[in-house]
Amino acid sequence: MTLKFENCYAKLGDRFSVAMGPDPLSNPKAVITNAALLKSLRLDNYSHDDLLGLFSGHQIPKSASPLAMVYAGHQFGGYSPQLGDGRGVLIGQVRDTENKLIDLHLKGAGKTPFSRMGDGRAVLRSCIREFLASEALFHLGIPTTRALAITTGDEQVRRETIENASLLMRASDSHIRFGSFEYFSYTDQHTELKQLCDYTIETHFPELKNSDKPYDALLFAASEKTGNLIAHWQAFGFAHGVMNTDNMSIIGQTFDYGPYGFMENYDPYYICNHSDDQGRYAFNRQPEMGRWNCQALSQALAPLTTPDVLEKALNCYEETFLSCYHGLMTKKLGFSTSKPEDKALYEDLLDLLEGYGIDYTIFFRSLSQYCAGKDFHSLLSNQNSAVSFAPWFDRYNKRLQMDILSETDRHKQMCSTNPKFILRNYLAQKAIQNSEAGDHSELHRLYDILKSPYNEQLDQEQYAQETPDWGQNLQISCSS
Repeated sequence: MTLKFENCYAKLGDRFSVAMGPDPLSNPKAVITNAALLKSLRLDNYSHDDLLGLFSGHQIPKSASPLAMVYAGHQFGGYSPQLGDGRGVLIGQVRDTENKLIDLHLKGAGKTPFSRMGDGRAVLRSCIREFLASEALFHLGIPTTRALAITTGDEQVRRETIENASLLMRASDSHIRFGSFEYFSYTDQHTELKQLCDYTIETHFPELKNSDKPYDALLFAASEKTGNLIAHWQAFGFAHGVMNTDNMSIIGQTFDYGPYGFMENYDPYYICNHSDDQGRYAFNRQPEMGRWNCQALSQALAPLTTPDVLEKALNCYEETFLSCYHGLMTKKLGFSTSKPEDKALYEDLLDLLEGYGIDYTIFFRSLSQYCAGKDFHSLLSNQNSAVSFAPWFDRYNKRLQMDILSETDRHKQMCSTNPKFILRNYLAQKAIQNSEAGDHSELHRLYDILKSPYNEQLDQEQYAQETPDWGQNLQISCSS
């Protein structure tokens, strides 16, 4: 395989990673491949056997420089001084068709020096969940890493049950985490901390290179991107589940999918990770945890930044989050411009959705077809809520009259903002169960639907319906 790698991260040296290749899967079999991403990475001209060799760890190009990255992180608030890639290997970095440098990372690649007590493997269900979720978020317009391919094999590993080891090839602009900076800061490797910051600026924020205070500027940029990311999570009802600093991307992408979940019936206290006994990463706490993580990053960068930067960075995060979230929510309501008083309108709506247990995604999609001043009862799954909703619709209709969008343009904007299809946990579970039995057709079908979340797809209506009773309380953990 003649794929050309650049390996800029590997050139940082052995303080930043351990050079090592993946442990290949035995008897590998392809599960699913992202054809569009293959093309953008110039991989579409390689044979099936070549790609299977790459994605299963059997055929690593000579120009690659595979490695396991070192980092630390705050996990559920407690600091772990050394974590690192315990089951993943950064194969190397390639240029896509837009000349952007992209990491190719093989998740489940076997034991590394950072595996601790783990076996270094991923399993099919965790690979499928990350593949579907990362691609679902990408097509919704939410910043995220992406999934390139899943491969499974004959090797068996023990989780709650015996499962087959599998690999996920992930593509991302960066695998640098908040915890990467914490590791070098708290081990007093300040030369390496500066080296990592310089690399991050050069590679991901080149516009900051000529700044008078480049490390302050890096912190502001990371805080801004994090605020933007979490605003998108909140507006689309997405819960990450494990917002530890080692799972937070320095470039503001959704990263390290584990026990995530799209909220179904609106519940601000929704906890998608059944291991999160205290609700630290509940849906309504994500903005607060984003701020907490930016504070942790600020403290890690303190050896290089100015003394007053912390407060400014946190203000940057908060202002970005509030502005972005407000803009997204007013757009979801169909307004061409946002007004400060719109905040009360969507907050009161959310209270109503919570009070009556109404599906968040379905309601907003139905609202996208609403004709101003007309009867609203058909939008409500719970007709007992109509009396409570009536005053809100009176306010909403008055606000619509103040907007310049025609009804046709409003419907178009709302349908491009409020998805019809999201990745509900029960849909992912059905695809996983079929794939574990050797039938990947449901996985491929669901993936195709999630690539067009704003389209009607009339032949796939069942995938846009409310979650059945059996799928309401599926429990997802960090186990992979």
